[in-house]
Amino acid sequence: MVRVASLFSQLLGEFSRSDFERAVSQHQAERYAKRFSCWDQFVAMLFCQLAQAKSLREITGGLASCEGKLRHLGLKRAPSRSTLAYANEHRSWELYETVFRQLLSRCQATVRGPRKFRFKNKLYSLDSTVIDLSLSMFDWAKYVQTKGAVKLHLLLDHDGHLPVFAHITDARIHDVELAQKLVFPAESVLVLDRGYLDYGLYEEWTDNRVWFVTRERSNAVYEVIEEHDDCPERGIIADQTIELTGTAGLRRCTHPLRRVVYRDPRTDQQMVFLTNQMRFSATTIASIYKERWQIELFFKALKQNLRIKTFVGVSPNAVRVQIWTALIAVLLLKYMQLRAKHGWSLSNLVMLLRLNLFTYRDLWRWLDDPEATPPIDPSDQLPLPLQ
Repeated sequence: MVRVASLFSQLLGEFSRSDFERAVSQHQAERYAKRFSCWDQFVAMLFCQLAQAKSLREITGGLASCEGKLRHLGLKRAPSRSTLAYANEHRSWELYETVFRQLLSRCQATVRGPRKFRFKNKLYSLDSTVIDLSLSMFDWAKYVQTKGAVKLHLLLDHDGHLPVFAHITDARIHDVELAQKLVFPAESVLVLDRGYLDYGLYEEWTDNRVWFVTRERSNAVYEVIEEHDDCPERGIIADQTIELTGTAGLRRCTHPLRRVVYRDPRTDQQMVFLTNQMRFSATTIASIYKERWQIELFFKALKQNLRIKTFVGVSPNAVRVQIWTALIAVLLLKYMQLRAKHGWSLSNLVMLLRLNLFTYRDLWRWLDDPEATPPIDPSDQLPLPLQ
């Protein structure tokens, strides 16, 4: 038998088949299935992401061209286009959300990324991105008069920069509506942009000892109740304790807040931050907000390297299946990045992995030292027994 299977086969080995089957049973995803299993569908859609296939034809054709290596993936044969299209349209996308959470648990237990800050608090970024869709093909996703879209909401854990929560909604759903439903652990620090302005939410987070750092809106109405030492040489123009005095602020947020004015020494850009964290230094507050850029980089990497701009199905379920598979793929890639000794960029890893999906190499040796890990010749291995 082959001692080292293809890279794609080894990647699939990172998923527990017993956990996957439990998820299938939980969602009754194979209730009407006959031959094409949920695992077959998952392999095909993960291949779509890692091989950057643009259509059902490319997915099925790409798998069919590697017919002799499919057994190591758990497939008996490549699916037909109609079979895969039907499964994407009718099998619940919630299965893929469960698989995402299973893989996330494994990543968090195995990998710990370097911490930038001295404080022990968990640091999260919350943001969303709009995924454009053609209104003529996705008429259920109407966003504005001539445009269709869905919105991906994401919570990024800065320990390893792993996505720990994702939710897909109609693009017209306001960001703050989702934030109101989320519960964060006490003493965690949350970084947000100005789209999450909700004074009632600020009050609730402060009551629960959830700290936030956001940008102040230019029309905020407040009164300064205490001035703290500034530090112009480090960019801190003002550090103040304030009380909201506007109608909405006074009624919905009774706690005092902290206002930090920071000027970036390199760009001379001035920013005003609002937070309920009173103990951290003003420079730490500014540095925390700078870290919010990581979630923007995550969205950029997701859209540039994985398949969420073009879709292989037009139904709401098929779109969600493809987006969740992209999130599973990017989580898997992040896991590989953090475990590897070689300093991979995500784009290089995706490119080289796409070119080597079905080559025979030791995955982790290749990730640690790609230039010194040649492919293994399958002819040197013992042949598979004939049936």
